[in-house]
Amino acid sequence: MNKRNTQQRRHSIISLLNQQGEVSVEQLSLRFETSEVTIRKDLATLEKAGLLLRRYGGAVAVPDEVTQQFSAKIAPNKVSIAKAAAELIRDHNRVIIDSGSTTSGIIAQLNTKRGLLVMTNSLALANAIHELENEPTLLMTGGTWDPHSESFQGQIAEQVLRSYNFDQLFIGADGIDLERGTTTFNELTGLSKVMAEVSREVVVMLESEKLGRRIPNLELPWNNINVLVSDDRLPSEAVESISKHGVRVILTAYIE
Repeated sequence: MNKRNTQQRRHSIISLLNQQGEVSVEQLSLRFETSEVTIRKDLATLEKAGLLLRRYGGAVAVPDEVTQQFSAKIAPNKVSIAKAAAELIRDHNRVIIDSGSTTSGIIAQLNTKRGLLVMTNSLALANAIHELENEPTLLMTGGTWDPHSESFQGQIAEQVLRSYNFDQLFIGADGIDLERGTTTFNELTGLSKVMAEVSREVVVMLESEKLGRRIPNLELPWNNINVLVSDDRLPSEAVESISKHGVRVILTAYIE
């Protein structure tokens, strides 16, 4: 069954669950004329998306209080930044998308691109990429799981990255240091540096509010960054300072 039919079936499962409150694997297998193994995969995917809770033999609807927790959407301003960043991607590009809430917004923008190859170090992003109808080639870095960043890090991930070359890297940051570059709370910065090394163009995505945060860990120096995508609340003097480092600055309209 193709990906479009898979998505239609999963939408139907959620609709049925909303009506009944619970469903069984056996019931769904008969209803959709597919194997119980396939149905279990559907339920696993939907649970990861926060749309249901699996129980023995089936699934139940998510309680309201849990729904509110899972349905925290990407902030509109981050979506706006992600849309602007996605416009830099061309068909058949080879891109890296680093873990993070801002970079995750770019996934929804990829369906209009053809022939993409996408690598990520995030399980959540990998699952989202896997669900895209245009089916980009998906690569994972592997490596050591870091619970702080919820991503794979370490030497294995770095070695995998060095086996490829990429057109673009899309990466977020916890802060901007106008003199040094982008900063992070995460002490594991080695993978970010390797991602930048193997990419022809490095695109940093972050909100203007992160300007001036005092964060000790330098992630990427300005000479490793080609483009900064932010919102128009970034002060003009900051834009001027960043531009002097040879970085192209793209600003989107701030959205509450």
